[in-house]
Amino acid sequence: MQIMEVVGNLIATRKDEKLVGSKFLVLKDYQAKDDSQLTVAVDLLGAGVGEKVLIVEGSSARKALNRDDVAVDAVVVGIVDNIDIRE
Repeated sequence: MQIMEVVGNLIATRKDEKLVGSKFLVLKDYQAKDDSQLTVAVDLLGAGVGEKVLIVEGSSARKALNRDDVAVDAVVVGIVDNIDIRE
């Protein structure tokens, strides 16, 4: 799992029929200073811009969708309320 920040939405009017109805979010690493490395993920939870989210990638993403036949690399599986890192 990775912690990411939602920086935008992605609209795709033409896509694989298995993805019709899916909401796509544009994400960056929550600690990144800029938007140079972005990730697109399917959103299962209704996250919004500015929120921090948990994502899974690869085969775990397809398992989160309960669909092994969908070409998806990343899925939002949690909305983060708080991060407490103690050193």
